[in-house]
Amino acid sequence: MKKAPMFLVVFILATVSAGITACGRGDNEPARQNAQAYVDAVETQEVAVGDISMAYKAFGSGDPLLMIMGFSGTMDLWEPRLIADLAGAGYEVLIFDNRGMGETSAGTRPFTIEQFADDTAGLMDALGMERAHVLAWSMGTNIAQEMALRHADKVDGLVLYAADCGGDEAIMPSDEVMSALTDTSGTAEERGQRLIGLLFPSQWMAQNPDFMQRFPQPSESSSPDSVARQAQAMGAWGGSYGRLPQVASPTLVVTGTQDILTPPENSMIIVERIPRAWLAQFEGAGHGLMYQYPERFTGAILAFLADSAAR
Repeated sequence: MKKAPMFLVVFILATVSAGITACGRGDNEPARQNAQAYVDAVETQEVAVGDISMAYKAFGSGDPLLMIMGFSGTMDLWEPRLIADLAGAGYEVLIFDNRGMGETSAGTRPFTIEQFADDTAGLMDALGMERAHVLAWSMGTNIAQEMALRHADKVDGLVLYAADCGGDEAIMPSDEVMSALTDTSGTAEERGQRLIGLLFPSQWMAQNPDFMQRFPQPSESSSPDSVARQAQAMGAWGGSYGRLPQVASPTLVVTGTQDILTPPENSMIIVERIPRAWLAQFEGAGHGLMYQYPERFTGAILAFLADSAAR
């Protein structure tokens, strides 16, 4: 089954940053603020990659670790504590905007998942990176899977967060979730509040009334045309199910047990197909688990990378 267009997921994040109100501050607010300041202090750079100019930021030093953003997202949507903690653990963390998103140009080539993977490989070449660990979120995991298949010599450890394999084998959100995604009734704030519930479990939101404070504040935007073209690329991707046994990289598949946008059953499909795959399930986490549990999420990634490096 083809993955449904997720146009409104972008609206969720845009509405969040536009000022839906929340009270109070989280227990780890100083850590979040410090991490955000760390990320903001690094200037965006640009480099020519094929027919486009790619915008990126680099943090820390050590083994390279690329982070591939999901559908319509820009690099400033990554959880800042994740970036700061990975860099602090001895990795050179690279975040960037995909083709046509944020400050990366759209170029002249067609938008396809395969092209996005080639763009990422080209970015590595332009920066002199021979190999790198790859961490990807949501649609970014489709790109990462193509990276591991098309450019296997460039990928060390592979972390697929909120992933599916695309194609007919991917498990879609429920009809209720799809209805909420496509419901445009009400004010912008009402739509945003309704859709936020798709990223986070209701029980967790009730227990964390300050959760809106945990979002980064995006400064980038993408054109509606580029977002539409990326959605078309996502829908047209044939998937990786039949090729997953060819993935040679050690792989960590991360899912929230209450992810209703990318149901966790998708992660089981991938783990069963990739020879060297491990599964990390976060109880009570949704699609936005990196904002819910940044320390635990980072810890799982670091443990996996350390273990895979020792093998």
